[in-house]
Amino acid sequence: MNDRLRRLLGMIRKESLQILRDPSSISIAFVMPVVLLLLFGYGVSLDAKRIPLGIVIEQPDTASQSLAGAFDRSEFFHPQRFDAIQGAQQALAERRIDGILWLRNDFSSRLFSGNEAPIGVFVNGVDSNQANITKGYIQGTWLAWLQHFAAAQGRDLDLPVDMLQRVWFNPALNSRLFLVPGLIAIIMTMIGSLLTAMVVAREWERGTMEALMVTPLYMGEMLAGKLIPYFALGMGGMLVSVAMALFLFDVPLLSPFWLLMACSALFMLVSLAIGLLISIVTRNQFLAGQVALVVSFLPSFLLSGFLFDIHSMPEWVQTITYLVPARYFVAILQTLFLAGPVWPVVLPNAGAMLLMLVILTLLVAKKSYKRLD
Repeated sequence: MNDRLRRLLGMIRKESLQILRDPSSISIAFVMPVVLLLLFGYGVSLDAKRIPLGIVIEQPDTASQSLAGAFDRSEFFHPQRFDAIQGAQQALAERRIDGILWLRNDFSSRLFSGNEAPIGVFVNGVDSNQANITKGYIQGTWLAWLQHFAAAQGRDLDLPVDMLQRVWFNPALNSRLFLVPGLIAIIMTMIGSLLTAMVVAREWERGTMEALMVTPLYMGEMLAGKLIPYFALGMGGMLVSVAMALFLFDVPLLSPFWLLMACSALFMLVSLAIGLLISIVTRNQFLAGQVALVVSFLPSFLLSGFLFDIHSMPEWVQTITYLVPARYFVAILQTLFLAGPVWPVVLPNAGAMLLMLVILTLLVAKKSYKRLD
């Protein structure tokens, strides 16, 4: 065994013992993914169900009761009946309901006339996203009932467009299948940056950096010896996250496992390099942790496409997202889990992460030197 390998193995052993003595690193790698996946996986949903909907029927008859029954049976609504539109409007203003379906006294006579809208719909627009979802669900339920009612009456329903829909990759439109892969990317960003944001700063604060400086270790060997144990720890957290996605949240994995791990390893190296650069520059554990949260977690959460569609952002914000590594990893994970190994998506995003890794490695090398100043 040559001297360089012996020195590297000694540094790896030293950092591994430090990890075992410091439970915070193990908590970041294994406990934090479990907690965040449970909180976001069960607590955050983009699906709207049991929407409180007020239904006003001015003159009950067969048609109006049948339509109201369609909303009663829908999993998307929790209907509440009102005798008059004024009471429903008051409930909407007080936010006790999110929408109103108003069936006037001439509902049945106007049903097939085609001259005027037979129903009135009011939606709370304070939350525009929820308002659009509510409006879409009302329209879908109304159209489905209208087609069924027309067929039962032996009439032809003249629709301007006969649309045949097919949803790819997530046929059930379950937002959890979309959120969980993106959440894994956010968790890996936090794990990687937080694990290494402290490693060099800790040596400076404890006064042990001077001891390392006088050893025969080269700076590259020292940094590699610090990174390798944390890389293994981070990949262990990744395996826990993937296992929870597959077996707890029933997210399908339509790609080879080795490809998922290869892309994850590349992203983990990028995150570790970001944390290491922060640690080298700050030399203070508290400051390094704060900078890691601001530099890695917040941009990843807001600008990666995890929750907010990048194409809906202003163009100047879209430009900034190209500097966020999680943007590329989120796209890769969502593709590998839900669509399969689509190489025109995987390769360009993996290439962007590889370029970031090269740039970050050069910055770390430039800022790392065996001097006390």
